[in-house]
Amino acid sequence: MTVPRADRRTLSHVPDPENIRVTLDRRGLKGAATDNEELDAASLHKMRQLSLRYVADFDVLLIAEGKKKKQGIKARAVDISSTGLLIELVGEEDSFQVGDKYNIRFNIPPGTMPEGFESNVKLDAVTVRLFTRQQDGQEKQMVAFEFAKPLTEYFQKKRWGYSVYTASGLLFVAVAFIMLMRVESIIYFKYNYLLYLYSLIAAAFLLTRYMFGALYRDVPLNPDYTPGVSIIIPCFNEEEWIHRTILSCINQDYPIDKLEVIVVDDRSTDRSVEQIQKVIEMLHREAERYATKDRLQMVVVEKNGGKREALMQGVELAKHDLVVFVDSDSFLEPTAIKHLVQPFQDPKMGGVAGRTDVENKYTNSVTKLQTVRYYIAFRIMKAAESWFDSVTCLSGPLSCYRKDLVIKHSEAWLNQKFLGQPATFGDDRSMTNFILKTHRTAYQDTAICSTVVPSDMSVFLKQQMRWKRSWLRESLRAAFFIWRKEPFMAIFFYIGLIVPIAAPIIVVYNLVYVPLVYQIFPGTFLMGLLMMAMLMSLAHLLFRKSKLWVFGLVFCVFYELVLLWQMPVAWVTFWKSTWGTRETPQDVEARKRKEARRQKNKKGVALRQ
Repeated sequence: MTVPRADRRTLSHVPDPENIRVTLDRRGLKGAATDNEELDAASLHKMRQLSLRYVADFDVLLIAEGKKKKQGIKARAVDISSTGLLIELVGEEDSFQVGDKYNIRFNIPPGTMPEGFESNVKLDAVTVRLFTRQQDGQEKQMVAFEFAKPLTEYFQKKRWGYSVYTASGLLFVAVAFIMLMRVESIIYFKYNYLLYLYSLIAAAFLLTRYMFGALYRDVPLNPDYTPGVSIIIPCFNEEEWIHRTILSCINQDYPIDKLEVIVVDDRSTDRSVEQIQKVIEMLHREAERYATKDRLQMVVVEKNGGKREALMQGVELAKHDLVVFVDSDSFLEPTAIKHLVQPFQDPKMGGVAGRTDVENKYTNSVTKLQTVRYYIAFRIMKAAESWFDSVTCLSGPLSCYRKDLVIKHSEAWLNQKFLGQPATFGDDRSMTNFILKTHRTAYQDTAICSTVVPSDMSVFLKQQMRWKRSWLRESLRAAFFIWRKEPFMAIFFYIGLIVPIAAPIIVVYNLVYVPLVYQIFPGTFLMGLLMMAMLMSLAHLLFRKSKLWVFGLVFCVFYELVLLWQMPVAWVTFWKSTWGTRETPQDVEARKRKEARRQKNKKGVALRQ
């Protein structure tokens, strides 16, 4: 997991109320602004990307100017940024001086820096600082280097540039190939109109999503638009991550008098409350001049009531007109709130979703699969829906609503039932449905957060089953009103509902029935699946320039072999209210019923014996 080097300032991104800071950042862009010139949003973002330092631990080879590779000095990286590198030496203290030039060679391991930076580097640099550090009772010689050009510029002319050209070209080929295959569907339509009609609809559905996703643009940042925002963090048994979530929410580049954070603990049974109190006390003590005592508070509910109850407790305490819901294992970028609120300049906008990236992307293959899937789900799928102001799910990790609309629908939301069972999950889709009935919903790609995803396969599969059940339940609800939205969006929605539901039948027909009955190899069908997988992978490569793009192909294979078959199970169990991944009251009740049945069966067997 990428570990940014801690800043000496607890709230380094909060606007300085007393103008004590003399610079925006110690490693700001050279010549980016003068004392009388303000930086625009793009320049500020670029400045931050260049200044961020990350904890590093990899080998480095230093070759002095005019020396050969075999005369190079081996060292160990301690931290790295886009503009420089800090290394640790052993026994080479006298050979370095400030101003010395070196060619530095190293390989950035995956997870050291943000996605896309994992690559080999051969770059000129100059020594800018020498000092010693005490570590484990030993004195370590440290040398800081400044790169001749930032890594962002270096990669843009190397691997990133190649990635863009390659992905663009192959995407064009994949789209053309899919369209040619659909011409074949038209030719053979009369032989099996249901099958080929499905093929045409599925291809049109996916291609139009990618098209509108590519056309999507954010609402531009208006620096004068900063409405009041209350961030609500519901917490249940999240002691490992809750402190980081709170810090990321309060450390926002947003006016301090217009932002508050409310943490609501839903009677956690671990040390979550202790961790919340610890970080709040630290912030109250170390950041008093940022008014943290007035705008950061914790509430512990009297009784565990679930995520919706916890969120509503926070909404009732909120003093601002916009409320932001943030999951307790999600971490906001410093400019997330500033960008998230921009679409609300439209009075008909009811809710906005931000982009969610995977935080623990390099943990194992399970998280790598999810990394590609998450990015495409947000940057392509939600972006396409946002083109029509009708995003169908304002996701839990980061979403913003008008407070009056949440309160208006609170009773129906809290008491929602489906086939007599309480709707305990799918709270984000459910609230989105309430909002979408009367207002617009949007997606803001520049409002970024990251979240910790399951790294265990069994937990991941349970999560996916829960999501499919909530998707099916809430999609059926939305089907009764979505027709009143923009016509093309309505068609978009109904096709998107039919295609996944019918997919298992189509796969069985093509991969089992046709080969067995007609003795025909399903080459065309498999080629279609490959092209669809290529769309996902190449879109990820185009936007992220990351070596993880190949896991888009792997995800599509995994989906066809495993995840697809959860859909039929969801058809017949979508009324269930258990989470499966954590002990909610409904999970406890279900476990007790299961244990009771097991005991009853044991007694029955004993009596028969």
